[in-house]
Amino acid sequence: MSEHQLADAAEINRMVIRIATQIIERNRGVKNLVLVGIVRRGDVLAQRLAAKLERLEAEKIPVGAIDITLYRDDLKLAADMPIVQASSIPFKIDGKIIVLVDDVLYTGRTVRAALTELLDFGRPRMIQLAVLVDRVHRELPIGADFIGRKIPAAHDEIVDVYFEETDQREGIFIKKRENIGEAQ
Repeated sequence: MSEHQLADAAEINRMVIRIATQIIERNRGVKNLVLVGIVRRGDVLAQRLAAKLERLEAEKIPVGAIDITLYRDDLKLAADMPIVQASSIPFKIDGKIIVLVDDVLYTGRTVRAALTELLDFGRPRMIQLAVLVDRVHRELPIGADFIGRKIPAAHDEIVDVYFEETDQREGIFIKKRENIGEAQ
């Protein structure tokens, strides 16, 4: 199965800068703002966004990570023995503006699971969504507030984001899906 590169490391960096700038503009700064990344690559993206926000605003942004595995509505389809990682939100979220961060927004189901889990931690003032890639297709009425790039991939295509920190390579790639019934 061949893959086609849609963005390289430099392009991803530009997207992160653009998202960070939009977050600052929309929230009139970063006061009362926290980032929570969805494990596995959303948490890497959240760390990168926090670093950009800190450089732009000279203020440290708290960053947490959540693993939504047990909150998924397709858990039985995902794997017989899912690998669950610990969520880490080392700060109170009550009254905060949370920017939930993920690499790819597709059907909306991952974000729905993340919202459910986040509300188990407390009651934020607001939750916004930042994604590197918006695939456009939805099964649930969920949209991103901050988007690096829209890629209207077909249902039989997979959009993969790779980060140096997790994958030892960097880029956004698209490829044909082998089994159309698989969840992304």
